[in-house]
Amino acid sequence: MTKDQKQEVIELLKSKFSQYNNFYITDTESLTVAQVTKLRGHCFDKQVEMKVAKNTLIKKALESLDAEKYSGVYEALNNVTALLFSENPKDPAMIITSFRTSSKTERPVLKAAFINGDVYIGDDQLKALTKIKTKNELIGEVIGLLQAPAQRVIAALLEKGKKADVVAEAAPAPEAPAAPEAPAAPAE
Repeated sequence: MTKDQKQEVIELLKSKFSQYNNFYITDTESLTVAQVTKLRGHCFDKQVEMKVAKNTLIKKALESLDAEKYSGVYEALNNVTALLFSENPKDPAMIITSFRTSSKTERPVLKAAFINGDVYIGDDQLKALTKIKTKNELIGEVIGLLQAPAQRVIAALLEKGKKADVVAEAAPAPEAPAAPEAPAAPAE
């Protein structure tokens, strides 16, 4: 690889790291070409970008952006590395988990994940990453929490209205006052 080609890869990686707040560093060593193709297909279906690059080029791209911010992931840059970039922090973890299950393999191995500034190191973090709530899930929960008190008030008012209707139906209807009798005609 020429110096210009290396610089081109670094620039491409820098743009990806700038574009996405979430990326996973995985070890795809010992996966066959067919398995890697299948993994790429899973990524494509979930709108996750998969890039394979040399560890030194990945490190140079990260250091040129913000060496301190990404320092927690440098130790994970060894062996064969595939990067998974995603808007949704949970999708790559779900892809890795489902791929492992369907392929009956322990690969790819999660080496590290960078999620909105937090670093998760090691494959043992994969299960926790599958349970991360997405932005939309969190917004839905907040809306649900905000709506709950209003829904309880409305339900209480409706219940009170039903009880008033039941009481009104059960009570005997008031009798209409008797119409006054017409005066008798004078006798002649």
